[in-house]
Amino acid sequence: MIIDFHNHYYPEAYLKELHKGDTRARLERDATGHDRLQYAGDYNVVVDGHRNPEARIEEMDRCGVDIQVFSLTTPGVHIEESKRGIRLAQIVNEAFAETVQQYPGRFLALAALPLQDPHASVVELERAVTQLNHRGALVFANVNGQALDAPAYWPLYEKAADLDIPLFLHPTSPAGVEAMQDYRLTALLGFLFDTSLAITRLVFSGVLERYPGLKFVLAHLGGTIPYVAERVDRGYQAYEECRGRITKPPSEYFKQTFLDTVAFQPQALQFALNFAGPDRLVLGSDYPHQIGNTALAVRVIQDLPIPAAEQHSILGGNAARLLKISDR
Repeated sequence: MIIDFHNHYYPEAYLKELHKGDTRARLERDATGHDRLQYAGDYNVVVDGHRNPEARIEEMDRCGVDIQVFSLTTPGVHIEESKRGIRLAQIVNEAFAETVQQYPGRFLALAALPLQDPHASVVELERAVTQLNHRGALVFANVNGQALDAPAYWPLYEKAADLDIPLFLHPTSPAGVEAMQDYRLTALLGFLFDTSLAITRLVFSGVLERYPGLKFVLAHLGGTIPYVAERVDRGYQAYEECRGRITKPPSEYFKQTFLDTVAFQPQALQFALNFAGPDRLVLGSDYPHQIGNTALAVRVIQDLPIPAAEQHSILGGNAARLLKISDR
């Protein structure tokens, strides 16, 4: 079984709400006739694959993907006023559940959360998992500039650990986005910094020590984490302030997380594999974003010079274990 853990879906019910115009996310029509979803620091071109399950299945079949685990992507519902964000999260999660039910065996979903209201996020996570059968949730690497290690979010991590579901840590516009307005640098570089900063703060703050059963999946091969982990460990040894809330080197906590494979360069994938191990990587395509590529995502794993059992784990076995589904 091949399971694509990192791809994104905008349900029509969500887009319809944005078209009403009473949201901070803005939908505009571009020169090609596509909706363009604008937000601070970047934008997404909404193509057929973002909104049409039939188009998604056609792409999955073409590329040999059995299941997509879709999630809402940037800008997320957290950029809205609190009450509006809560309602949008409910709309998205109910629409996700309808699509999963309409196409049995092809899709699973990660819940959208109104992260601007941490308590409401706990409530919506429990509802989405226990009532709508979502298999986890997406959390953005910062919430309108607020870091994820803030104490207000710890009950959310406790709930995720109690429910034994994964949290997909996905970037958004990072702090300092003003320097990334040109050349789509927010998406190309800023996202990687955002993920790296978020998980490093979560480690140093003690979140992963407090909740050892918490399962984070880090987008885009962990941002820069496989490459900077050794430096962060040296900081732990050198700087007293790095040792106040954790009892092990940071790399040991990083290795408790999972990395998706949205980095289609074989040497980068091999480096991350050596760092994290074959049981900690899950396939991701970033479909249907302009920068995503389902066929390449699958092929680059199949072409890695690694044992067939490791390929099997990365292509679907690890995700099946995280999501509690049969890996037929």
